[in-house]
Amino acid sequence: MSIREIAQLGNDALRIVAEQVADINAPEIQQVINDLLCTLEDTSGVGIAAPQIAESWQIIVLASKPTPRYPEAPDMPVTVMINPSFTPLGAETEKDWEGCLSIPSIRAKVPRYKLIKISYTNQQGLLESSELEGFVARVFQHEYDHLNGLLYLDRVETNQDIFSESEYLKQIAP
Repeated sequence: MSIREIAQLGNDALRIVAEQVADINAPEIQQVINDLLCTLEDTSGVGIAAPQIAESWQIIVLASKPTPRYPEAPDMPVTVMINPSFTPLGAETEKDWEGCLSIPSIRAKVPRYKLIKISYTNQQGLLESSELEGFVARVFQHEYDHLNGLLYLDRVETNQDIFSESEYLKQIAP
């Protein structure tokens, strides 16, 4: 396991549609998963996707927990999701603040579905599904976008919803 450099805005790796994982047990895939876990642990983030460490695989890790960046985040177990997908459960969306390890020092209000059903293969090769809502649903959709070459700034409805991190902390954060 190693801490990997996080690709930053402008890096081509963030704009590529990631490949489906065919063999979860392949040493390369297991190394990517371990590196994602190690890299995320070294940050105050709540999720990470393989393209953020310049690996074009459909793998994300969700790890919602209160952090300095997200003090109100709910606790959830660290979850590795391979070849994930989701379906909105209703049309209701909510605009809320997001940040990204690949775009440091910026926050923006982004519309996301409030309630979704997710499916993915876990690290043991078993198919899982569950419903997510609120903050964790937002984190999933944010990370899922990375697998499709999208960044949260691509979803911002108006440039007036983009703040510097320092201004966000002064004006918005609790």
